[in-house]
Amino acid sequence: MKARIYIVGMGPGREEMMTVEAIQVLEQSDVIVGYPVYLKLLGERFQDKEFLSTPMKQEKERCLMCFAEALKGKQVSLICSGDAGIYGLASLMYELGREYPEVELIVIPGITAASSGAAVLGAPLNHDFCVISLSDLLTPWEKIEKRLTAAAEGDFAIAIYNPSSHKRHDYLQKACDILLASIEGERACGYVENIGRDGTRAVTCTLRELRDANVNMFTTVFIGNSGSEIMDGKLVTRRGYSI
Repeated sequence: MKARIYIVGMGPGREEMMTVEAIQVLEQSDVIVGYPVYLKLLGERFQDKEFLSTPMKQEKERCLMCFAEALKGKQVSLICSGDAGIYGLASLMYELGREYPEVELIVIPGITAASSGAAVLGAPLNHDFCVISLSDLLTPWEKIEKRLTAAAEGDFAIAIYNPSSHKRHDYLQKACDILLASIEGERACGYVENIGRDGTRAVTCTLRELRDANVNMFTTVFIGNSGSEIMDGKLVTRRGYSI
């Protein structure tokens, strides 16, 4: 029987927003590997497990740690915030896993920030939508610009991940300027901070107002499409039903 590694999407981190399957897998694991912030979010329930971590920007080393532990005969879970296959480590695990044919990889889905943030704001992604990260750590900014332009011209609702950081404090402003070349300034938008965690805050605004908003790395931004509007403080994208 092959050794197994579970790649677990833990959602925003609060237990109530994790799937039953994710909780069961973590409970059955000997070792849980993850970024230190995510391990801390797991709380007391899993404190009897062996926790292993690496700092930010050592994702490859974290993944290799999983294979090393699995080959010792341990059941291993690698946790990722949100969904492991959406800006998570699932793809890197499969890339590295080609060198470990004796290890089976199993992805456990989780609630990604686009879904959990949309629920807080109302229904901003109720029609065709796309998700774009503004982080240029692994993707050139020129490619991000092209994706933003294409999404705007295609009239997609847009969920934006990683809108800001200490080194990228003006990236959301730059993204809004790109979108404003194709979209009216009054387009309905919104953003949510600390989704599913203490201090959750939701704001609705126009695209022009969003351009000057002060957001952080724990914020998910939503740009409506041409059928979106703010209804009673909620951001809603109409599906197109006749009423």
